Amino acid sequence: MEIEHENHGEYYALILFSVVGMMCMAAGIDIVLIFIGLELMAISTYILVGFLRRDRRSNEAALKYLLLGAFSSGIFAYGLSLFYGITGSTNLQQIARALGQRVQSNPGHIDPVLIVALLTTATGLFFKIAAIPFHQWAPDAYEGAPTSIAGFMSVAVKAAAWALLLRIFLYGLSPLRSVYVPLVVFVSIATMTGANLAALTQNNLKRLLAYSSIAHVGYMLLGLVAGDSRYPTADGIKGILIYLLVYTFMNLGAFAVIASLRQRNVIGDEIDDIAGLFFRSPTEAVLMLVFLLSLAGIPPLAGFYGKYFIFLSLIESQHYILASLGVLYSVFGLYYYMRIANQMFMREALDETRLPVSAGMRLALGVTAFATVFIGVFPDRFIQLVNWSLGIANTPTIARLIR
Repeated sequence: MEIEHENHGEYYALILFSVVGMMCMAAGIDIVLIFIGLELMAISTYILVGFLRRDRRSNEAALKYLLLGAFSSGIFAYGLSLFYGITGSTNLQQIARALGQRVQSNPGHIDPVLIVALLTTATGLFFKIAAIPFHQWAPDAYEGAPTSIAGFMSVAVKAAAWALLLRIFLYGLSPLRSVYVPLVVFVSIATMTGANLAALTQNNLKRLLAYSSIAHVGYMLLGLVAGDSRYPTADGIKGILIYLLVYTFMNLGAFAVIASLRQRNVIGDEIDDIAGLFFRSPTEAVLMLVFLLSLAGIPPLAGFYGKYFIFLSLIESQHYILASLGVLYSVFGLYYYMRIANQMFMREALDETRLPVSAGMRLALGVTAFATVFIGVFPDRFIQLVNWSLGIANTPTIARLIR
């Protein structure tokens, strides 16, 4: 931000406002509070994406994000209003209870108004997590935004949107699971297919990581599918939560490497910009390789366990075709991640000048790399934490820590 001459105090205030909105999204059980939190987060991120006021790409990305985001928020609010009209409540638990009674009173028949409400609500949720075909904003927003904001959006905004989606689908709309699961299956397959194929041809690092982020959404949606017509499997939801945890560190680390290059007057947006990075900054090149291998799901790094639990849940619930597709597309992901590694280690550097690393950037890269490796080598504590959060296991140590 200093290099771009845009290092203003509002930058940090907007990040904090967006985090407050995310907390409301993740903790709220009333659709009014959830929607207010969603808009607080969204408006803050619209401004952050366009924070580089002198950059045309940043302005264009912010405008696209604003228009599409406002349109999707309107559709989402319309769906929530229909559920309020049908059930007479804004509380998710009461909505679930009323929907359950409505479905049980007419078994085998779903009210068309319920279908419209479900589709409009799901459209808003799929937009927020950037699932195909509601992903158009993500590559442009990631490319045009400041690199630090692109990294922030890829993990924080994504995690908050997933918290919102899980809370609404698993709590508020659980009686409609038999209706929304086929929709989730279609969106998941479309997301994995479209994002992985698009990532294969990208030469811009931030766009490539944007499509990679979209592909990971497809994998996580498979965890929501796993289970029978009434309940998802515990392993599927556990896989999503572990995925969000490890994805935070490994993806933020990858964006941190790109941001550190910009700090040293290397643009770093294009794959060619990192040619021969190992010879100029070996530490960052090795750390980037660690993050890329974790994103590809290679053991013993942290990214392996997110995919492991999701694929395990699919096999346990006999969704063998979906599990096979997930594994196949993971191979696609390994290919385009290794394209980046090939540039860093196998290409000759155009400039042999060593790139210094500041103390703050060393700390950021060290924390993300340590977490990526530590969670992969010692996953038990984090799996216990997820079990505790789902109510599967009562762990006194974690309970004391939370208190």
